Amino acid sequence: MAMTFPQNFRQLAGHDKGRRWTAMRAAVLLGGCAALGTVGFGAWRIAAQVEGDRGIPPLANSEDIQVNGIQVDVTAKTGAEARLQGWKQAEKEAWKKLGGPDMPVESIDAMVSSVVIGQEQVGPRRYIATLGVIFDKGKAGQFVGGGGAVARSAPLLLVPVLNSGGVQQVFEVRGPWQKAWAEFQASQSPVDYVRPVGAGGDSLLLTAGQATRRSRLWWRGVLDQFGATDVLIPVARLERQWPGGPIHGTFTARYGPDNTYLDSFELDAASDQELPAMMAKAVDRIDGIYRTALASGQLRPDPTLTMSQAALDRAFAELRDKLMPKGGTLPESDIAPLVPIAPVAAPPPTAAAPVETVSVQFASPDAASVDAALAAVRGAPGVKGAATVSLAIGGISVLRVSAEGGADRLAAALRAQGWKVSAGGGALRISR
Repeated sequence: MAMTFPQNFRQLAGHDKGRRWTAMRAAVLLGGCAALGTVGFGAWRIAAQVEGDRGIPPLANSEDIQVNGIQVDVTAKTGAEARLQGWKQAEKEAWKKLGGPDMPVESIDAMVSSVVIGQEQVGPRRYIATLGVIFDKGKAGQFVGGGGAVARSAPLLLVPVLNSGGVQQVFEVRGPWQKAWAEFQASQSPVDYVRPVGAGGDSLLLTAGQATRRSRLWWRGVLDQFGATDVLIPVARLERQWPGGPIHGTFTARYGPDNTYLDSFELDAASDQELPAMMAKAVDRIDGIYRTALASGQLRPDPTLTMSQAALDRAFAELRDKLMPKGGTLPESDIAPLVPIAPVAAPPPTAAAPVETVSVQFASPDAASVDAALAAVRGAPGVKGAATVSLAIGGISVLRVSAEGGADRLAAALRAQGWKVSAGGGALRISR
């Protein structure tokens, strides 16, 4: 329903009748908004959070050898000739940076698969540009690149946090920090970066607040969706002295569900035009920090994120035995943070019961509700595995559960834990 307003309210408010008419229009407008209800407004708000121009697809990882940041300034008879000479010069300088042997420019050009244009200015007789050169590894690998296999890390989810103007963001808008990581040639690093695109639901799931959460159950649900075993959190903090002026950047490398500090450094850019180059340099240095941490054994996946559910159950049981007084019980407030303990009322599954996949829906107003539901389902007898397939804070989240005996046996086990269970549409709906 389209709503229009007068271009000039004073035309309506020039006398009492106009004032009454304005008041009536305002009342109708407010009443219409109230009639829409929170559902309509909530739907618009959620759509606004996931729509829009956001998300930068990362460069496809390749085994080719890439050198970025080559500056050229060439003069020739024509602009086209200067451009061609500039590319040849960039190829020669890139080959020198790689430590390749002395070779004719023609031989180097034969090994180049492409030239990446960062910035360029073409004049009648002059060419100024910032270029990147990609060499075919099949041809250039025998001279540079150190041949042989390089041990890579386990898949690590990358969550680049940008703090600028007092606002923290990851994928909410297209930022220079995410762009720098998307353009990073990750195949040249032994760190196996899992780089989300940042579009759609990524902007809701991966936020700056996610880096401060410590819940292993929460992190396991997030990591499972991206096929990662742990998380890397590079943080960039930008401070501008004045709009369009110098920019001071502080960059910190963190990792793991506990947001563990590794190292930090500072860089400066004279203006917004130099910001992309500063960000690219920061990405290279942070990758170096992660490389060093990988070599020293610090980037091993957190065992609490990769251990099986049975091992987690045993660990929680041992913790409960240590905290619980002998012959007594824990207060209700002490039991709450622990994994809910299933009563014995649920019948144990038979050995011959087939394993079926069941969808379980539940309301998830906050992170604690997700933890509680996931822990309860994983702790139910007969459950072989459970993972979050749809996470909606403030809405309805969905779990995919592999359980012996299917939906009926799982429903009985959850009811024994005190959950209200209803079935419909091929899924279970649980609530407290």
